[in-house]
Amino acid sequence: MMEMIKIISLSRHSRLFSVPDTSKEYLYVSATGHPFPEEPYRAESYAIAHLTVGSIYLQGGLNSHEIHAPSIITLAPSVIRSFRKRSDFLKMDIIFFKDNFLLEKYADQLFLNNFDFFENADLHVVKLNDAAQLKFSKLFEIIQLTQGTANYHQTQIIRHHIFALIYEIGAYHRQHNSVNQTSLIGYTLFAKFKQLLNRNYMQEHKLEFYASHLHVTPKSLSAAIKKQTGKSAGKWINETIALEAKVLLQNKMLTVSQISGMLNFSAQSVFGKFFRASTGVSPMTYRKKFL
Repeated sequence: MMEMIKIISLSRHSRLFSVPDTSKEYLYVSATGHPFPEEPYRAESYAIAHLTVGSIYLQGGLNSHEIHAPSIITLAPSVIRSFRKRSDFLKMDIIFFKDNFLLEKYADQLFLNNFDFFENADLHVVKLNDAAQLKFSKLFEIIQLTQGTANYHQTQIIRHHIFALIYEIGAYHRQHNSVNQTSLIGYTLFAKFKQLLNRNYMQEHKLEFYASHLHVTPKSLSAAIKKQTGKSAGKWINETIALEAKVLLQNKMLTVSQISGMLNFSAQSVFGKFFRASTGVSPMTYRKKFL
């Protein structure tokens, strides 16, 4: 099913940022504007961005981030994201890369799974102190210089610099985000709920399913999630499904009926009512924005 979901490719990113598409496996961008699509989307590659000037809004999954420079942003391909302009001028360096490029000759093919900040919506953004800002500026500068200089080992050098970036981000998280350790290791009820939701929302819509797997009553789960986040568990479920529906509706190869089935609705009409209640428009009205 996932291959039917519309995603933004590296080639599309190169066109959005008006930079040459020199590789099919990675892309380096120095952005001085906001070419991102504002509708939710997925990408085929991982992304590490270094915001050095200005600010931007990021919606990563159901988490909203108001990001101010200097900051690092990390996103996995699976993360549904959208961006909105916040300041008139921004500068951001971004390295996009596919996992098979990074891990081509690496023994541990699950390496990226060791770093929660790519997938965990609470960890996509990290604010940098002065020392870290200087260090990450140097790392991105080296990647940019390597990208712009013909070198027989260019690909291998960039690959190793990406590894260095990932390790440095992981170390910074551990040093400065100790207050978020419960989120990092997923011991809280909310963290467990989100993990369960991310794995099952396309098939399981009922609160009872999640409550039973977390060994609490539906009422207790909903109350606990609302106390921590301001939204009930049912609201989290519905918003997650609606966000996925928005991404699927952008794929013109899929009919609304097919999307309804992929999201496990009993009928297209039921999906239509759900989508209208969640977004204020019908699936077809939303889709017409992309025709």
